[in-house]
Amino acid sequence: MFLRFHPGCCCRPCSSWSAFSHSILSATACVTLPIPIRTSSNLSPLPVCRTESPSRIFSQRKNRTVNPFVDSSDIKDDGKALRQQADRDGYLFLRNFVDKEAILQARRDIITVLREVGWIDAGHDPYGTETSHPPHVSGEPEFSPVYDMVQGLESFHTLAHDRALLSVISHLLGSDVLLQPSNIARFIFPTNLEQTTPAHQDFVHIQGTPDVWTAWLPLGDCPHSMGGLSVLSGSHKHGILPVSRSLGAGGLRAHFEKIGGEWVSSPFENGDILFFHSHTVHKGLPNLSGDRIRLSVDYRYQRASDPVMDLVLTPHQGRLSWEEIYKDWKSKEFQYHWEKYELIPVEKVPVQPVEEMG
Repeated sequence: MFLRFHPGCCCRPCSSWSAFSHSILSATACVTLPIPIRTSSNLSPLPVCRTESPSRIFSQRKNRTVNPFVDSSDIKDDGKALRQQADRDGYLFLRNFVDKEAILQARRDIITVLREVGWIDAGHDPYGTETSHPPHVSGEPEFSPVYDMVQGLESFHTLAHDRALLSVISHLLGSDVLLQPSNIARFIFPTNLEQTTPAHQDFVHIQGTPDVWTAWLPLGDCPHSMGGLSVLSGSHKHGILPVSRSLGAGGLRAHFEKIGGEWVSSPFENGDILFFHSHTVHKGLPNLSGDRIRLSVDYRYQRASDPVMDLVLTPHQGRLSWEEIYKDWKSKEFQYHWEKYELIPVEKVPVQPVEEMG
């Protein structure tokens, strides 16, 4: 079965809040799941549960047994098999798949920035991420100017257009593929465990259409000691889960405890990549390396004909313009790549705690 829009549903913005029917289709069955999709004219808040203790959440992460990803490398060119596996598990993991030199170029460029500001220690290894610097996280005043420097790197954005990567996305979504231009770079410091990204679903943050696939890849090798990412297999079939406030990227934690499923994760080598659906519950794993920053990127893809949240059409975190992003680029090939489509931008529904809702 493959997750897709129900043929009878309208995916365009309308004048009132609507229940958007999202179908799981197979040759023998059709199960319709009601999924609320916000429109540009109705900004009803999404419910959020109460905040939970970060120490309790980390304890749960630390004590959970994690099994390896299912490796889809052998079916990378078989669209039907990829869709079947993606529908079953909510993710695809492929080894030795993305252009390794393109990954290392992005890694080198980001490391150069982080060395210039002193976040990575000086050294002779152009790929080394050893640090003796106190950790920084998004939202801190010191973080923003450094992150904006990385956002201007051409190699970081160009990697999202890797041909092999796009081939898998095309198998999942068809030829009408839009790369959401708001690409995300992550620098995860060691010994900053409470800021480890909590279990969550991307849809809560990116909205628009449920049929968004995230490509997550570390920029270089990522052994278990550096954390990586873990996925709750099959969790994409349970709709949008309630959330609570949390530390870590996104600031919201999904309540997945009642849906079952198996947490899976594997160490990554350079060139490995993980794809997952916007409803798939996933989380960061703590960087326990002791002295190395973990570098990774998030790229997100959807059909250009589906609604897209307006914020993902702007540079990530919204401080820069595209003109500022592109000012030092050598090529114009991937600049403003989304403008060739007639997009359906919609606004984001604000997220509020349940106790604050009237």
